[in-house]
Amino acid sequence: MQFRQKALAKLQSPEALDLPVRFARPQGRLVLAVAILVIAAASSWAVNGSVSSKLSVPGIIGYGQGSYVLQSPVAGQVTRVLAEEGQRLPADAPLLNVRTARGDTVVRTVAAGRVTALVASIGTVVTVGADVAAVERVARTGDPLVATLYVPATGASSVPVGAAVDLTVESAPQARYGVLRGHVQTVGRTSRTARQIAADLGDPQLAAQLTRGGRPVAVVVRLDASSRTPTGYRWSKGDGPSYELDSMTLATGAVHLAAQRPIDWLLP
Repeated sequence: MQFRQKALAKLQSPEALDLPVRFARPQGRLVLAVAILVIAAASSWAVNGSVSSKLSVPGIIGYGQGSYVLQSPVAGQVTRVLAEEGQRLPADAPLLNVRTARGDTVVRTVAAGRVTALVASIGTVVTVGADVAAVERVARTGDPLVATLYVPATGASSVPVGAAVDLTVESAPQARYGVLRGHVQTVGRTSRTARQIAADLGDPQLAAQLTRGGRPVAVVVRLDASSRTPTGYRWSKGDGPSYELDSMTLATGAVHLAAQRPIDWLLP
């Protein structure tokens, strides 16, 4: 009880009212100044700075004119194969010889192109309408290669025409040759089904793989030309591979999207 009375008495007659009070130590003021500077710098960066991002999607390097599956018009046995995979053939060129009950029939190409797959071989028995080959359309020998990327429909709207693209080519190891350079040429307006992609590529299994996450939008990438490299295209490391690129080569494209201000992420 005696202690409480002394405390009450001290409150009633406070001492040292004329002494200055230190509200903050010098170290505290320094921390406060640094915090203000950091907040100011972050605010300035959020308004005036920019952040770039990439969209990584699968694709195919080819001539961009589509493919077709050649089917046998007759039933019989293949006795001769008149072309090889990778060979370029004109329209109406002989591809297979099929022996039927009425005699030999020659299966010919429908349009000029490059044979990407031969399903039938000597001795194969085919029926009417059976797939015998896949041919990639190529109008002229000197046509340049392009890359077709399959972008999810939800992200296609963020891909601008002219955007830079880095292509990792399956047949050219990135650690040795770097990436193939290109720029977006066109962005498809509608998504494509597995059947449409299979018709373009002549490969239903690959089409099923490309549409596993949903129906994608086709984005065509023009490859940057270079007269100083063996492939005729620009690479991020030196001259790239010493061999030519084949069409229908798998690739992964990293699309450089338009830079955004950080504050745009916060604003509705």
